Amino acid sequence: MKKTVLVTGASRGIGKTTAIEFAKNGYDVAITYFTNKDLAQTVKDEIENLGAKCLVMQCDISNSQQVKDCVYKTIKTFGKIDVLVNNASIAIDSLFCDKSSETFKKILDVNLVGTFEVSKNVGEYMVKNKGGKIINIASTNGINTYYPMCFDYDASKAGIISLTHNLAMQFAPFVNVNAIAPGFIATESETKDMDEEFIKLEEEKIFLKRAGTELDVANLILFLASDKASFINNEIIRIDGGMYGSF
Repeated sequence: MKKTVLVTGASRGIGKTTAIEFAKNGYDVAITYFTNKDLAQTVKDEIENLGAKCLVMQCDISNSQQVKDCVYKTIKTFGKIDVLVNNASIAIDSLFCDKSSETFKKILDVNLVGTFEVSKNVGEYMVKNKGGKIINIASTNGINTYYPMCFDYDASKAGIISLTHNLAMQFAPFVNVNAIAPGFIATESETKDMDEEFIKLEEEKIFLKRAGTELDVANLILFLASDKASFINNEIIRIDGGMYGSF
């Protein structure tokens, strides 16, 4: 029986690439999107062209009932969830003086509370079935690469790191819970509004002198989901090309 992965926020970027790579590796795939149904449908088509099954669901992950419905639909469709990838997140970059508590709360609701909601529902199912992998997408922004435009986003990713440690303890010994912390990754959402000079400056901070790719991140996720990573638990793994200590 094929394994099943649920990837949140998979209509584009890291989520899309990750979902497709899971399909290439023999998984059936459930994906969620928030607003762009058409993009999600193109991901579904690409996955099904690879011979895998794909379930697409619209979901606001900060909404508890919508999350419960998505988890139920995934299990009903595929019979199980073996791997959860908590990828869905938002960012609203702005000057500190322009930030509001409303925006701050919105970022936390989606990025942090949303990750909690999906993890709780899927994790409790995995514990009952005595097995599973949860992989949270944090960021080096939540560790030590701070940007003044991203106070709220940085806080949410730091929260995901703390959440990961607590979930690993809560779901032990049946579920492996880890997080990865990408650095500067060249995705459409991250680099589309950046000028070339800024991108060059960021790449100069990286020991490998290049931005990461969506596939770099997806490959790490696939490894953590595999049996080869069965003894890796409660870890926060940086994937930044060697950017530690660079600002």
